[in-house]
Amino acid sequence: MQRARIHITGIVQGVGFRPFVYNLAVRLKLTGWVKNTSAGVDIEVDGEKNILDDFIQSLHDEAPPLSHIDTLSASFLPENGFSAFEIIHSESLDGAFQPISPDVAICDDCLRELFDPHDRRFHYPFINCTNCGPRFTIIKDIPYDRPKTTMSGFDLCPDCAREYQNPLDRRFHAQPLACAVCGPKVTFERLNMGALANSEDAISATRSALSNGEIVAIKGLGGFHLACDATNAAAVKELRQRKLRVDKPFALMMPNIEVIMQHCFVSADERELLLSSARPIVLLKRKPESNIVEDVSPKLDWLGVMLPYTPLHYLLFFNALHSSSTLLAPLVMTSGNLSEEPIAVDNDDAREKLAKLADAFLMHDRDIHIRCDDSVVRVFDDSDGSETPDHKLTYPIRRSRGYSPFPVKLTKGTPQLLAVGSELKNTFCITNGDYAFLSHHIGDMENYETLRSFEQGVEYFEKLFRVQPVAIAHDLHPNYLATRYAIERAEREDLPLIPVQHHHAHIAACMVERELDEPVIGVAFDGTGYGEDGAIWGGEFMIADYKNYQRAAHLEYFPLPGGDAAIRKPARAALALLWSLGLAWDDDLAPVKEFSAQELTVLHNQLQKKINTPQTSSMGRLFDAVSALAGGRQTVNYEGQAAVEFEALADSSQESYPFSIERNCIQVKDVLAAIIQDVRMEIPKSQISARFHNGLAESVLNVVKKISRESDLQSVVLSGGVWQNVTLLRKTLAPLRKNGFRVYIHREVPTNDGGLSLGQAAIAAARLRG
Repeated sequence: MQRARIHITGIVQGVGFRPFVYNLAVRLKLTGWVKNTSAGVDIEVDGEKNILDDFIQSLHDEAPPLSHIDTLSASFLPENGFSAFEIIHSESLDGAFQPISPDVAICDDCLRELFDPHDRRFHYPFINCTNCGPRFTIIKDIPYDRPKTTMSGFDLCPDCAREYQNPLDRRFHAQPLACAVCGPKVTFERLNMGALANSEDAISATRSALSNGEIVAIKGLGGFHLACDATNAAAVKELRQRKLRVDKPFALMMPNIEVIMQHCFVSADERELLLSSARPIVLLKRKPESNIVEDVSPKLDWLGVMLPYTPLHYLLFFNALHSSSTLLAPLVMTSGNLSEEPIAVDNDDAREKLAKLADAFLMHDRDIHIRCDDSVVRVFDDSDGSETPDHKLTYPIRRSRGYSPFPVKLTKGTPQLLAVGSELKNTFCITNGDYAFLSHHIGDMENYETLRSFEQGVEYFEKLFRVQPVAIAHDLHPNYLATRYAIERAEREDLPLIPVQHHHAHIAACMVERELDEPVIGVAFDGTGYGEDGAIWGGEFMIADYKNYQRAAHLEYFPLPGGDAAIRKPARAALALLWSLGLAWDDDLAPVKEFSAQELTVLHNQLQKKINTPQTSSMGRLFDAVSALAGGRQTVNYEGQAAVEFEALADSSQESYPFSIERNCIQVKDVLAAIIQDVRMEIPKSQISARFHNGLAESVLNVVKKISRESDLQSVVLSGGVWQNVTLLRKTLAPLRKNGFRVYIHREVPTNDGGLSLGQAAIAAARLRG
């Protein structure tokens, strides 16, 4: 007989790991104990050596589906003489930490019980077990035990206590465990009228309000949603007006896959993603026959759709699930906030901030400790005939609920760092040991409310993962709120600052998640990134490793008159680009028609005298200008709108516009001249869009080939927000691979600025090691 002492790290708390270990030990007739600590899971067990080997192998092979083992170490000692196997109390260790599970969608077992009239949790909107339910959004500290969650105020009733204490029960130590007797409750209310209905009546009242065209604020896992009937044009229009969201697409929730397939084309990979435990919003191609209101996703041929992921969501769709006649139509389910503010999480906060947005509220009394928006992903179908490991990969757009705070594993031990990210689509990143913890989606750092949400998130992550940063990494842009936070905190705490160039961080983020250690050719295309020469970069080709980068080529500079004003009005960018290339502002051009003669004179003088006209090499701004020149979007009301709509127009044309390369700059004068000629010949916008995408993809290949000849590098990384354009991505990947390049794109973190902080952290770590 021997004793095995085992230590396991990874996602092994809050996922049913201890009852799994208990049952495995009992099955193998082993004695000993298992416990949670803030450093992982510890096990000591007595048995014959061959049985202990089987036990250790089964820990790997049979681990619960929601768990993720990073390390498992075992040592063998003399037997202890244990008389039984038991689960003992958790232990908190100073400075120790562990990854924690993201929130998990309701499991099939709980869903079945939810609609079983004979089950004691029939129609209980907070049913959960060790395999599902809230995690990240309710945890206050580790080890993950009920007193350290927002469930601490709900004392278990005798029936729930028996389940909680029984190692053979599916709800053993399920920390959010509750029932209608002892757990959280829902209420339906209208402003200044208090609770009008409770329990099932509250859900029925919500269903009725939605069916009648009202807008309801619904409290979910990570915050409030604003919901309305997605087939009701008046309701959707009203929601847009109240939320100040002019054109940006709304997310949708539909009751099941069958209903989604009535409205969207759904591949096997998309179906799998929709049904995954993360339950993200998945971008799907819209079917022409769908009766979803056009205003849900204006001028776009895709819809962002998710399935219900909480029992409360399923109860809202009850009749849709259990009746041939659907009572509740697909719902708009958008974040519960005024445009660009953080999502509301607290009941009183929602009553105040959503009062002018919602007609009614579906509340509950389980507190949300940390806000967490829905994640957004798409399936990128790279079926071009080439052999690639990225075939049909998941392509993240926003990484939040269901994925955060699952860490990115680092290949080398990293000092404790904080990387504060960028301004748009902000996330931050902290590192500890072999882990990089990328935060949930914070949003655009453009106001005090979002800054406070950012600060609260940083404080929460540092406490949860036991991080005291030894340095802070930040973007070069001096006026970003995140940069100001970094500077002020570093001064206050006497910490070193590590400034990181924006596009270098994009490339490094992809390198980290793809575990690349050697220098690469990085192609970073986005809208805005502060360059070391003070210009706005965004069409960059770099030779990069983690410590350094060399700017090998870029899009030629052109002026942005008014800076942000030219971003909001692509017509300005188009005219500035024409002016910089010596092309005339003829009266028949769409951007010219956007201005009066006097305004054109002012704009011309501004460009000539270089008054507030920063130079840019931004590929995002080039897309804006070309879209406007082709007769597309002249003014935008959300970031990337012109480019998104321009991509949606592209047809299958194989013709391309003639980009050229001079002095390591991509030249666009011939492209613009050809576009103007096509516009005058009334060539369809769909062909103009396709020709532009084709030509740009060819130019990427030509520049990469030139850099490769000079550097002898064959690995290419594509990162930056422009690569969310899957039309351009597909047209670029195939020729690069056919020319022998190893091409890497994002899989785990967004290619946009939502992944930037990971790259900042990797660069800062390399420089500190350096």
